[in-house]
Amino acid sequence: MTDTTANTTVLERISVYLDLRLWRIFLLGTVSGFPWLFIGAGMTAWLADLDLSRTAIGLFGAVFVAYTINFLWAPLIDHLPLPGLRRLGHRRSWIVLCLLLLIAQVLILAATGPAVSLFLTAAVCLGIAVVSATQDLAIDAYRVTVIETHEEHMIGHAAAMATCGWWTGVSLPGTFAFILADQFGWNTVFFGLTGILVAMLVGVLWAVKEPTKVTTPNEPVSQVTRIQFFDRSYVAAVTEFFQRNGLRLALGLLLFIFMFKLGEAFLGRMVVVFYKEIGFSNADIGVYSKGLGLVITITCAIAAGFFTSKFGTVKGLMLAGIAMASTNLLFAWLATVGPDKSLLVLALVADGITSALSTVAFVAFLTFFTSHLHAATQYGALASLGNAGRTLLAASSGILVDWLAGDWMSFFILTALMVSPALLILWWISRSLGETQVEN
Repeated sequence: MTDTTANTTVLERISVYLDLRLWRIFLLGTVSGFPWLFIGAGMTAWLADLDLSRTAIGLFGAVFVAYTINFLWAPLIDHLPLPGLRRLGHRRSWIVLCLLLLIAQVLILAATGPAVSLFLTAAVCLGIAVVSATQDLAIDAYRVTVIETHEEHMIGHAAAMATCGWWTGVSLPGTFAFILADQFGWNTVFFGLTGILVAMLVGVLWAVKEPTKVTTPNEPVSQVTRIQFFDRSYVAAVTEFFQRNGLRLALGLLLFIFMFKLGEAFLGRMVVVFYKEIGFSNADIGVYSKGLGLVITITCAIAAGFFTSKFGTVKGLMLAGIAMASTNLLFAWLATVGPDKSLLVLALVADGITSALSTVAFVAFLTFFTSHLHAATQYGALASLGNAGRTLLAASSGILVDWLAGDWMSFFILTALMVSPALLILWWISRSLGETQVEN
């Protein structure tokens, strides 16, 4: 595609953010990211404070498998109306239901925690992951359908706002959570975080409007046979994707999506354990990793939205992949130096820049190859594939560190090398597309 922004002024490009749809996408991004604090960084720190082993903490991340398999129930998000909540709109009703379930589960987690029962904590975290992964399907489908098919120039900006929202949902509450954890304990902090979930529920009900073009089934689900439902949802969505892209390109896209974020996932799963082992406190992690990281990521995500809109996702992804590998090497340097806050800031600034660029370009990439007709099913399947490396394989990150006998420098060097195969596949994809079909 040709660049549609070449003749626009800077003011016209910035004015795109006056579109309320982008700010609704931002709000939903915070709703999408917030649960990761409970089962991701927050829970990792909680488990580390209880002196669990690296291997145990890494394996605990297997609860994220829900984000890998959520495509299995994605057609329900596209085709199943919710009794009692249907008046809210198809997309909004699913988001509201998931928020209500999240509130209930986080209250249970706050009232118990791993010190009371590690098994119960794992079970509740798995429940949170399943509900959050389901909610992501509805939110991603909302974002895909709220942007019209003729508004290709908006895809990058929508991806940027989704990224900004996601990191805000994880990092802003996370900053205060880590700072307060040393003083009040994780149980109290989790109770306080539940209030934010309630505020998000109110925000969704008040500010988020249902997309105008959401197709719901004409027939009640009870009147549709299982075979008909399977054909209309799974088979139709998969067939449309392969027909639209062709078998060869489609398989290349799927392989790239699976491998691109693998190194970042290994780093992200273990980085809080790394911080604590080399001497940083919970407060340090809150201020530097969450607070500073949020500012950098949001700023760069907006810039990445303009970059993706002008130059295309392939160039953005290629640059981001190279930058991600370089950033991981900064963490390897930090591992040899120790708890040096200046070097930590440098690594986090670089990581924030590369994370923003890679996430925005990656989301835009997935969005472009998603059909509006099968929004939840196709985007859910593609995102699940991208999450597979972050869940199924990255759960072994603790085992890798233990196998390396705690050699963090070697660990981070290995994570830097993991992106190389994906970049080779991306280069092949760019040649297959001729750099024209995915540029906005």
